[in-house]
Amino acid sequence: MTRATEYTYEPWAADPAASRGRLHGYSASPTRSEFQRDRDRIIHSTAFRRLAHKTQVFVPHEGDHYRTRLTHTIEVGQIARALSRSLGLDGDLAEALALAHDLGHTCFGHTGEEVLDERMKDYGGFDHNAQTLRVVTKLERRYAEHDGLNLTWECLEGLVKHNGPLLEADGKPAGKYAAKGVPKVILEFDSEWPLELAGYSSAEAQAAAIADDIAYNAHDIDDGLRAGLFDVADLKDVDFLRDIVVEIERLHPGLEKPRTIHEIVRRVITRLVEDVISHSGQCLEVAGVASSQGVREAGRALVGFSPAVAETDRSLKRFLYPHMYRHPKVMRVRGEAAAVVDRLFAHFERHPADMAGEWGLFGAQMGDEPARFYRVIGDYIAGMTDRYAMAEHRRLFGRAPDLRQ
Repeated sequence: MTRATEYTYEPWAADPAASRGRLHGYSASPTRSEFQRDRDRIIHSTAFRRLAHKTQVFVPHEGDHYRTRLTHTIEVGQIARALSRSLGLDGDLAEALALAHDLGHTCFGHTGEEVLDERMKDYGGFDHNAQTLRVVTKLERRYAEHDGLNLTWECLEGLVKHNGPLLEADGKPAGKYAAKGVPKVILEFDSEWPLELAGYSSAEAQAAAIADDIAYNAHDIDDGLRAGLFDVADLKDVDFLRDIVVEIERLHPGLEKPRTIHEIVRRVITRLVEDVISHSGQCLEVAGVASSQGVREAGRALVGFSPAVAETDRSLKRFLYPHMYRHPKVMRVRGEAAAVVDRLFAHFERHPADMAGEWGLFGAQMGDEPARFYRVIGDYIAGMTDRYAMAEHRRLFGRAPDLRQ
């Protein structure tokens, strides 16, 4: 199949015509590449639609313009595609990975994940990356022939390894899994269809991962400013942001705040994206990789920030952590949301039949298999949107906290 030429593909790009295929049998499409099909399956999934009502970051909900998990995901997809176009990568695979990367997130963002991980610690814990794999391989029940979305090997590999290898060369857990081990969900799937967990992912997956960083750095500044958690003047504490603010003040003296915020955010995105394109292009050329597999075997990430801008990225996170993620208003709402998830879990643990539909049936049937029993509860709660979790809390307890400021 000849793929459409939106731009020039470099040798290091993933080739959909050379995909390692899908776990379940399939026939080729006469009109779409395999990675286009992955993207389309993700967009049409139930889990993707639920992102519209899942928290990105808690801010005072005083309007409809704050990011949800879905709007964040769309922004990541746009940036991933832009990076792919400039680096000669397959934009469909990068976009598919960007659109799917948060499908495993729970209601109430990382707050919900932390509660589920604690509740399930004796039964494998909960990890949103592993849950994404579970969603796309098991929990989406739409097709007549199989569970899951039956995505390509390249897409599944990219979802699992977009932040780097999960194992060291000697098989020991790596990175964030070094202390707790690689989630059982991932290891079980890897035993069925190996994802080369000790290697790096494709350049497309690396592009999607850095696009995620760029997107949330920019939109968390945007949302934080609009929510009044910090002010434009506070941004001058970060050298990178101070230069941007000073430039805007010089070019547009007296500019009203909403326009100032937009000018800040667009400059943040532009400068971070341009750095990734410049630095990554050099890395790919110097590495001399001649195939997508060569990227995996390079021994390091080849798509990312330059060292100087990587430090800028860390400085942005150091600013946002106390000013937004740990702001007292945010922490109050997070505490109340955590209590909602904890109460729901405790209730379903005692009364599994109270889970809606087939979930209650599954839970009741697995009472004598603790690991599967707790995984069912975790799957049920993780799939909830914020508003459905609140509705369930109201149904079961007659009330629900007000998560507004």
